[in-house]
Amino acid sequence: MAVVIFLLVRTITYLVLAHVILSYFMSPYHPIRETVDRLVDPMLSPIRQIIPSAGGLDFSPLVLILLVQFIGNFLAGFL
Repeated sequence: MAVVIFLLVRTITYLVLAHVILSYFMSPYHPIRETVDRLVDPMLSPIRQIIPSAGGLDFSPLVLILLVQFIGNFLAGFL
């Protein structure tokens, strides 16, 4: 079960990193970016409501990665 949790944590982490990188290089209307955005934005939206961007920098992807890592480690240790 822990392997599944770590795989899920790693997948979410990679998706968030892809979301950040693609936002710099691809048009928002590119099909690949639209797909990644559709997967990641629902996880980022609640964090963006709590933590506003600071000087044009969006820290919500970093917060999401840290939360996913923390929750994944907690669940893997708990099981």
